[in-house]
Amino acid sequence: MTTISVIIPLYNKASEVERTLRSVLAQKTQPMEIIIVDDGSTDRSLEVVRGVESPLIKLFTQTNQGVSAARNRAIAEAHGEWVALLDADDRWCEDYLSEQISMIERYPDCGAYATAFKVDDGVREVVADTPQSEGEVDFFEESMHRYVMIPSATLLRRELVLELGGFPEGMRMGEDQYLWTKVARSGKVAFSPKPLVIYSRAAENRSATIFRPEESNFSLEDLYEESASDISNEYVARVALGKALIESSRGGTAQAQRALTFFAYNRLSGRLMRKVRVLNSLPVWLRPKVLAFYNWLAWAIARKGI
Repeated sequence: MTTISVIIPLYNKASEVERTLRSVLAQKTQPMEIIIVDDGSTDRSLEVVRGVESPLIKLFTQTNQGVSAARNRAIAEAHGEWVALLDADDRWCEDYLSEQISMIERYPDCGAYATAFKVDDGVREVVADTPQSEGEVDFFEESMHRYVMIPSATLLRRELVLELGGFPEGMRMGEDQYLWTKVARSGKVAFSPKPLVIYSRAAENRSATIFRPEESNFSLEDLYEESASDISNEYVARVALGKALIESSRGGTAQAQRALTFFAYNRLSGRLMRKVRVLNSLPVWLRPKVLAFYNWLAWAIARKGI
C-alpha cells in the first residue's frame, strides 16, 4: 500500500490556506495525513486551519525559521513512505494524488514524481511550460528549458529526502532547486503532463521585496561538482544566476556579482548572465522597475501563447 503524507509549510496565508486544505480533503485518493507546520504566522492562519475539521490534519507550530525549516520539520513528523509537498496558497485538482500513485506503480524506481501545473494570476489560469510526455525524464536537460518540478506538484520518497539532508535551511531563494539537484543526481525522476496543480501567482505574501542577506550554511555554490555531469552543473548555474537577478533587483549588488564570478563556467546561460550584469550596472532604485517591467512583458507574452 502506498502511504502519502501531505506536507504544508504555513506562514501568513490566512486568505488562502483553507482553500488549499479543502483541495487536499477533496482528493479522490486520500493521504494518510496532512502535516502543517506554522512557521510563526502573525495573522489568522492558525485560526483558519483549526476551523477546518478533519482527523487527517496534524498541526505543529514553531518560531519563524523559514520555509525550509518548516518543510523539514513536517517531513520529520511524517509517517508516510512518500511526502507530497504543497504550499499553503496553491491547490490540487481532485485527481492529483491518484495520478501520483499511478505514476509510482508505472515507474517504481524513481525517487521523485512531478506533474504539470497551471498558473493562476488572479485573472485566468495558464498551463505552464512543462514536458509534454509521460515517463522518466532527464531532469537537468529538461529543466534548462521548462519546468519539471515545483514544490506543490512534487512527490518525494521520504527516506531519500532525509538521507540528502532535507531542504537547505536559511536559504531565501533557490532552496527548492537545491534539493531537486541532489534528488536528481541520486535517482530517477518521473513526470506526468497532466496539469493537476494550480500554482497561485496572485497569492498574498508570495515573496519578500526587500533584500536581506541570507544567513545559511548552504549555498548553491556547494552544488558544483567537477565530477558531475556537465548539464547538472549548467542547471545549478542557471538557478544561481536567476537568483542573482532577483538579489540584484533588491539591492544585493555584491551577491549578484559573486554569482557572476563563480558561475562564469556556464556555457548555456549567457543571456541570463548578461541580464544580471546589466541590472547590476543600474542605480539600485531603478532595478526593481526594470525587472518588474521585464517580468510583466514575459508573463503577458506567455498568457497569449506567443
